[in-house]
Amino acid sequence: MASPRSVAVIVGSLRKDSLNRKMARAAIALAPATLSARIVEIGELPHYNADLDGDAPPAAWVAFRDAISPCNGVLFVTPEFNRSVPGALKNSIDVGSRPYGKSVWSGKPCSVISVSPGPIGAFGANHHLRQSFVFLDMPAMQQPEAYIGNAGKLFDDSGAITEERTRALITTFMATFAAWVERHAAA
Repeated sequence: MASPRSVAVIVGSLRKDSLNRKMARAAIALAPATLSARIVEIGELPHYNADLDGDAPPAAWVAFRDAISPCNGVLFVTPEFNRSVPGALKNSIDVGSRPYGKSVWSGKPCSVISVSPGPIGAFGANHHLRQSFVFLDMPAMQQPEAYIGNAGKLFDDSGAITEERTRALITTFMATFAAWVERHAAA
């Protein structure tokens, strides 16, 4: 059997016990053995400023870029802030896409799970993030889509998804994402 494909998981919420972090961990647990997924933290990234991106960029930027660069794919798990993605997530995208011509995102297959305690599952953030994928040259998995609403009721004390339909959706999502990553890695 071939080695599992490496996937970076970017969680848009910085809260230690956020619903999005719980979903990211649950998705990693439900991923097939063909994926090796891990969360890459974004909370300590200084705001992107091109003036700092010279010969000695901030160490946190270098570490982040070095963590994303070797990955075969990226899964974004995001809440919705004001019908868009959180600032920390946008900042991580900017840090990874610079300096110009050296984007760590380019060509990496990706997908997004959006999670909300409300009923519409962070639909706006999901689609706003997809707009960035086009510019970043990241082939985005189109189906299945994952808008997870009413997420406050989905997890047990250990962080496992308790609702069977959602667990089945995320299991299917992760299997399809594994195939998406493999398809693009083989190209």
